[in-house]
Amino acid sequence: MLKKRIIPCLDIKNGRVVKGVQFLELKDAGNPVELASYYSKNGADELVFLDISATLEKRKTLAEMVTQLSKEINIPFTVGGGIQSVEDARLLLQSGADKVSLNSAAVLNPGLITQISDAFGSQSLVVAIDIKKTTNDWYVFIKGGTESTGILAVDWSKKVAQLGAGEILLTSMNNDGSKTGFALEITNSISKAISIPVIASGGAGNTNHFVELFTKTEVSAGLAASIFHFNEVPISELKNILKTQQIPIR
Repeated sequence: MLKKRIIPCLDIKNGRVVKGVQFLELKDAGNPVELASYYSKNGADELVFLDISATLEKRKTLAEMVTQLSKEINIPFTVGGGIQSVEDARLLLQSGADKVSLNSAAVLNPGLITQISDAFGSQSLVVAIDIKKTTNDWYVFIKGGTESTGILAVDWSKKVAQLGAGEILLTSMNNDGSKTGFALEITNSISKAISIPVIASGGAGNTNHFVELFTKTEVSAGLAASIFHFNEVPISELKNILKTQQIPIR
């Protein structure tokens, strides 16, 4: 069995790390480079760095910040936000990112998934999928969670895998910031439906939520933000608890 990964997520807006609830009411959570350095030294397996306003504001993620991050940390990190082309991806990868992440752009231009995968290898591409349960099913949302696509979450996940993504970052908007636990049922449905790794995001509030995630789903990694940023759950403590539950972790 592959070892599970613990991944802090740094949502960036105007050069600062922010955290909200269901993508709203954003609060400042610190300096991205300082937080990234702290996580790198304190047990994080990877980092995800998302410029959450880049797509809405039609601007590129700051490559300078990526360069700065790459000098400070020695663990893999993914960068997303505003990537619209192979050239955008190339700039971030050359600046020091290990992987790039597409979200809205992948839905609006699915061919971009294949283009980036072909250019740099599928291992360098994460497709982030924001999903929300409305009526009786889970649908894909884009543009920072502001617009429904009408596409079913499981269908889009399968297509993303077929197009060449190396990994999926799956965020439940219903659970985001709630600290009530991950959306286990849909997360497991998607992780079982595809052959590429799934990173689960949205809802982590305590160590038991990660135990549930790794024992009740087939995901490869658990991602969280506020509980790590505000030191509610130290990563070292989380990993020790997972080990006691015989969950293989890095």
